[in-house]
Amino acid sequence: MVAAQNLPAEAPAAPAAVEAQGIDCGYGGEPLIKDLSFAVKRGEIFFVIGGSGCGKSTLLRHLIGLNRPTAGDVRFFGRSFLDADATRRRDLLKTFGVLYQGGALWSSLTLMENICLPLEEYTTLNPRERQELAAFKLSQVGLAGYESYYPAEISGGMKKRAGLARALALDPAIVFFDEPSAGLDPITSRKLDELILQIRDLLGTTCVVVSHELDSIFGIADRVLMLDKTARGRIALGDPRALAVESEDPRVREFLGRNARPGENGFDSPGARPQ
Repeated sequence: MVAAQNLPAEAPAAPAAVEAQGIDCGYGGEPLIKDLSFAVKRGEIFFVIGGSGCGKSTLLRHLIGLNRPTAGDVRFFGRSFLDADATRRRDLLKTFGVLYQGGALWSSLTLMENICLPLEEYTTLNPRERQELAAFKLSQVGLAGYESYYPAEISGGMKKRAGLARALALDPAIVFFDEPSAGLDPITSRKLDELILQIRDLLGTTCVVVSHELDSIFGIADRVLMLDKTARGRIALGDPRALAVESEDPRVREFLGRNARPGENGFDSPGARPQ
């Protein structure tokens, strides 16, 4: 028998990419989300889902620092975002990018100029290097040749992809998506889902997606966090395909079970990542 003291020590587990620890989220008064805790694994496609008014976008705003939780902590790779000083907070900001619901592109700037903004703010690259990198980022999302176009000159789906190129400008370890399929037709939405899969698979990027689109949820999500307005927080966490049929909460089954049959909405979908 091997003496216990001679056994090799287990390597410490790597910290989660994103971790919420008992956070309260709201805009004054009673919080919309109370005492919420969860962790997003590295390289995971993690969806935040739920009905209208449950706090999905509110949670996103508090995770990325647009609003500060009134309680709890948000951590990126084990480092507190809320307690960080200005220098450390700036470093943490470079670890994630955000694709906002409307793309949030500056209408007076070309696509290349939009992509160059974070490069100018957070890097020491010279103008030529910034332009070369911006062109590469646009090519990554299928927009090569559109560098000189303005946002008003491209389609809604192309705006989303340009917004994603800007979110990827600093090669972030995490990308947050706020309703990426909103306003898009089904074919364009599917292509955007495929692009999210490619980013995760090729770059190892952790993706946190706020959405209520079942096709996307069943098609590409590894796990989902489901929020509920009445509960003011989490009512489910796990594989959506399993939750749709196994959850004991009727709210979860009702939400995920809409038109969810084998072969539809990602069940047995070739695009879904094996669990």
